[in-house]
Amino acid sequence: MQCLKKENGNYIGGRWEGKNVWEVNKEIAKILKEEGTVMHIDYIQHDYPHCHRCGTKLMYRAHPSWFMDIDGQKAEMLEQNKNINWFPEHFKNKRFKNTVETAPDWNLSRDRFWATPIPVWRGKKEDGTVVEKVIGSYTELKELSGQELPDYHLPYVDRIEFKLDGVKMKRIEKVMDCWFESGSMPFAQFHYPFENKEKFEENFPGDFISEYVGQVRAWFYYLHAISVGIFGKEAFKNVIVTGTIAGADGKKMSKSLGNYTDPNILLEQYSSDALRYLLMSSPLLNGDDFALIDKDVSDIQRKLGTLWNSYGFFVMYANIDKFTVNSEQFTVGKNILDKWIISKLHKLIKTVDENMLVYNVPNAVNPIVDFIDELSNWYIRRSRKRFWKSENDGDKNEAYQTLYYVLVELSKVMAPFTPFIAEEIWRNLVGSSQPLPSPPLSTGEGVAHSSVHLEDFPIADESLIDEKVNADMQSVREIVNIGLQLRAKSAIKVRQPLGELRITNNELSDELLEIIKEEVNVKHITHNMEHGTDENNIVWDGENKVGLNTEITPELKLEGQAREIVRYIQEMRKEAGYEVDNRINVWYKGMPEVFDNKELRGIIAKETLANQVLLQADSVSSDLEKEFLIDGEKFIIAIKK
Repeated sequence: MQCLKKENGNYIGGRWEGKNVWEVNKEIAKILKEEGTVMHIDYIQHDYPHCHRCGTKLMYRAHPSWFMDIDGQKAEMLEQNKNINWFPEHFKNKRFKNTVETAPDWNLSRDRFWATPIPVWRGKKEDGTVVEKVIGSYTELKELSGQELPDYHLPYVDRIEFKLDGVKMKRIEKVMDCWFESGSMPFAQFHYPFENKEKFEENFPGDFISEYVGQVRAWFYYLHAISVGIFGKEAFKNVIVTGTIAGADGKKMSKSLGNYTDPNILLEQYSSDALRYLLMSSPLLNGDDFALIDKDVSDIQRKLGTLWNSYGFFVMYANIDKFTVNSEQFTVGKNILDKWIISKLHKLIKTVDENMLVYNVPNAVNPIVDFIDELSNWYIRRSRKRFWKSENDGDKNEAYQTLYYVLVELSKVMAPFTPFIAEEIWRNLVGSSQPLPSPPLSTGEGVAHSSVHLEDFPIADESLIDEKVNADMQSVREIVNIGLQLRAKSAIKVRQPLGELRITNNELSDELLEIIKEEVNVKHITHNMEHGTDENNIVWDGENKVGLNTEITPELKLEGQAREIVRYIQEMRKEAGYEVDNRINVWYKGMPEVFDNKELRGIIAKETLANQVLLQADSVSSDLEKEFLIDGEKFIIAIKK
């Protein structure tokens, strides 16, 4: 039985002539079974493609098409792939290589309306010989036909007919696969070869492209196929393959499922910097899928807020002290904290630079938030007293110069990843006509026309990277962490001084040991000691590297109470709205064992910027007076600016 189907799916011959292929399926099956042509008929349920516009089932049929000879250039495509830097690297010799190796010849033609017409005109001689002409430009078409059009798409271009060697030529009824247009981007964007020949050749192959993993067998492939076919070389030098972003539930983002927050709301609630940083530091940039969860954006925003607080701390104290930037080349201060943070900064610059050179964005981005944490929660916290009550003006100035230098250089490092916060900090510290504007920032008021994005990316100074300082400070932080854990285990507050911390087999400088003493709040550190089993009041960590003497003598208890009083007064200063540099007077009533102790009274005065700490008289006029309780004993504190 022979019959044909028209393009609309109707039979044009045989016993089912005029019937639609979908409507007559069951009838055909029934008749064939009755005639004994088939032994068994069964129905299988499965997904089947439908038109995405009208929902009609699609019909597969054989029809003439135009192909690009991929098989003839496959070996060259594989060879040129060796010149491309893929990140992640495994896509190069696995998925992309496999795509090329298994690729069939490319079906270039489509039977559609909205697309680029294939520029082939065809005619037939009287003897039946087919004549075809491929048109290479609008100019050539005008020369052959004498016609020029404002629009060369359908249906206008099909009106152009001409004679070639006596043969009437008419365009074939085919349009181009849209991927051919996408794959032609490198030269088509310059209108090459008709214009910008030198500009195209200077910019080809492209330095860098990026798309999600689905484009490995689509855009990346078609770019490569066309480029190798025409120019004999790869279309791009470097490529980043990203994974697919999923909704909060791990499923494909869908409006109907509502499994993601509107990006405009997300940016408004947090920031574009936070979203941008999260995506660049996520598995997405390693070619893996990633579920976008609002909390993750919030966490990054909080970490970037830590940097903003560090900037705010610097500006506040720099304005108080009228700090001016040293116009000469920056030099590292003598303080071990300055040496450490500068070493960490230049190690960060080196890490970011090395990873960006190989297009490893996650490894370049991830260390930044760690550095922000170290800057805020270790360098600034440990250096705080150097800024607001340093007894050494030289040391205070070095602290200012160091923090200024770090913030400016860090803004340059972060500019490609978090462009807005980097720009705000840099313009306010470097590009502002005012020396140091206080946060929150204005919207450009008094800001000069300069930008961190016009600055060169910083270059790491290897001489400033001191791995011994880095390692020693890491040891200090580990010891401090263990010491604080031992305090928590023993239920002893950090403000309560203790007598001794023991460190076994550790070589640290006196300057670093002093940091440990202050952080763990102990009077003495005994190091290079072996762990003893019969020691009273000594609590050791699990690995017996750090031991804490938990005995609280009467003297230590009084000092602990004095530290609590300092905390209460600091809270009162904040409640009263005092500036950080305001000097105050303090009056007290109660807690005689603490306040009658000259040394402890001196600690309270120094820590709270008090000119004097006096016993309260009935006639005292204060800004704020409050009652407190320590270890069951009530006392009154009054303060006045």
